[in-house]
Amino acid sequence: MDKQIISRDGTRIAYARSGRGPAVVLVSGTMSTGATMAPLAARLAGRFTVVPYDRRGRGGSGDTAPYAVAREVEDLAALIEAVGGDAALYGMSSGGALALEAAASGLPVRQVAVYEPPFAVYEGGAEERAAYTRNLTEALARGHRGDAVEHFLRLTGLAEEMIRGARQSPMWADMEAIAPTLAYDDAVMGDGAVPRERLAALTVPVLAVAGGAGPAWVREATRAVADAAPQGTYRTLEGQTHRVDPDVLAPVLAEFFHQK
Repeated sequence: MDKQIISRDGTRIAYARSGRGPAVVLVSGTMSTGATMAPLAARLAGRFTVVPYDRRGRGGSGDTAPYAVAREVEDLAALIEAVGGDAALYGMSSGGALALEAAASGLPVRQVAVYEPPFAVYEGGAEERAAYTRNLTEALARGHRGDAVEHFLRLTGLAEEMIRGARQSPMWADMEAIAPTLAYDDAVMGDGAVPRERLAALTVPVLAVAGGAGPAWVREATRAVADAAPQGTYRTLEGQTHRVDPDVLAPVLAEFFHQK
């Protein structure tokens, strides 16, 4: 991220900018930085001004306590202002929930596209989310960042042996470094329910995309987002999982963002 803006509360937000055309801001998900959006950005830059960024507390961005979802919305407002005053948003996973909240908050957003926002529509999902929030809050309060990461990985369904293996991997230190931001994404997701009333207030087109090779509940949650938005559209990308191929996703986003 080679550029910076200052958000309303004084927090430094690092971002990158490439390409030409209408601005599209890319919002990363949990345990991710703007760098994870680079492959997608490269595929969109031929038709758009593409703006990945480090969400607060990650990568080259700063952080300011106390955290509130509204501060992340202000970060997006500052980015949109920096790139011309209006933009489309694309959000990955929990970043999709943040993008939708930013649009519902009245930012100058033309369109919103999301990929698999992980709302807990499955049976027992609300209880699982509540337990995760309790465990995460306790681990972070004690300074046990590794435990916090483990709680998140369990929430995603990762097997215990794979979690043990992840602890021994070179990437574990980087995951622990941004573990406090797990609480930020947890706040963005709220109680895990699809925010239907909030989505019903959206006045811009929404594209909700899910992979056809992932769990059925993920597609159900994604479709629920499209159904709740007055101008919502749902798409399934056959053969794709949560780790979507940017070569498959980029053309779908480009078609949507070129619509008037």
